[in-house]
Amino acid sequence: MANFPTHIAVGTAVSGSLATVTLAADVVGPENLVAVTLAGVLGSVLPDIDLKDSRPSRIMFSGLAIFFAFAVLFSLQTPYSVAEMMLLWLGTLFGVRYLGQVLFYHFSYHRGIWHSILAGLFCAFFTAVIYRRLLGRPDGVAWLAAAFMFAGFLTHLILDELYSVDVTDTRIKASFGTALKLLDAKHPGHSTAMALAMVLAFLMAPPTGTFVQSVTSRTLWSGLQQRLLPHDRWFGVDWRGMAWLPDMPFRPKGAVPATTSPIATGSIAAPPPPAEQKPAK
Repeated sequence: MANFPTHIAVGTAVSGSLATVTLAADVVGPENLVAVTLAGVLGSVLPDIDLKDSRPSRIMFSGLAIFFAFAVLFSLQTPYSVAEMMLLWLGTLFGVRYLGQVLFYHFSYHRGIWHSILAGLFCAFFTAVIYRRLLGRPDGVAWLAAAFMFAGFLTHLILDELYSVDVTDTRIKASFGTALKLLDAKHPGHSTAMALAMVLAFLMAPPTGTFVQSVTSRTLWSGLQQRLLPHDRWFGVDWRGMAWLPDMPFRPKGAVPATTSPIATGSIAAPPPPAEQKPAK
């Protein structure tokens, strides 16, 4: 299987590429882009959370403990005292880091249910729940984070499967087929429990209408298509004046790219046009 730094590097590259396209399409505002991208990076290492007593697993449980501790703290609606908030924060931190880790290791094993598409879907739906209910993000942003999480999770599974093929020795390792699978056929109970958890997470997740309508908008995709390559200038330089370049069709002056979808998934809304002032009598 691929090591931890490789998963981090590839997961960051995939999440960064998706974030670039997302930002260019104006699907999500800059104020939410970092949070969405981090979900993809986390998903790229999450399947290795079942590596018992390993550094990647300890790092992930520590990160999850910090995340959930602050998520609980920021989601408090009742004005508790400082002592009460500290107890809730510390309780969540140590509960996830130590008690959660012990229970998780007791019911899991490496390359089991957590190396499956079923687990990836559960993590995606659960991400939507966390972003909406704990972090207070809009529905569209929550589902976009879920999509990034699933993309990162799937990247991990595919990368582990590719590392099961020894190209130099032209052989397939015994671990081939254990990384990328729909469910854990060896442990039906684990697969059943994960399927139930996935359905429950989906029912708790916010509505998908805003996200689906936004990412399937024809206006959004046409605007993104126009932004794939520069029309007349690369990095602000007009290369048409170079003698060694052949004549190429360029966008006529005054052409304006199509506007993106008005459906908001966290984007910063454009300011309204100024009202016309009537001439003074």
